[in-house]
Amino acid sequence: MRRALTLARQAEDAGEVPIGALVVFNEEIVGEGWNQPIVSSDPTAHAEIGALRAAAARMRNYRLPGATLYVTLEPCPMCAGAIVQARLARVVYGAPDPKAGAAGTLFNLLQSERLNHRAEVTPGVLGEECGEMLRCFFQARRA
Repeated sequence: MRRALTLARQAEDAGEVPIGALVVFNEEIVGEGWNQPIVSSDPTAHAEIGALRAAAARMRNYRLPGATLYVTLEPCPMCAGAIVQARLARVVYGAPDPKAGAAGTLFNLLQSERLNHRAEVTPGVLGEECGEMLRCFFQARRA
């Protein structure tokens, strides 16, 4: 999660909401991403999507069974859908997202019995630090 926080700082330095993500397979980072929707003019350029794209390219497979995604903020519904499609085994996130969380806060898409895949979810890892980074970012924006 520390690496995800470093990636979130990259997003913040670019004027993006500070969210970072990485995919780990067999204890090796195989993909990294950070928020880039503003810079790229792409509403799908969330940190998770960037990390999944990089991991899929590196693994030469759109399916990533056995992999774990670490992300500083609970995934949104779009990202949760991509996680299900990639067949990730596990998602570890820092701060909950009370406005769009799809890993248990508002929705629980990652463990829905209605979908054809479920991922294990571990919430709250370095949650205070992840949440504080986001709070400070938005406070500075509003000031």
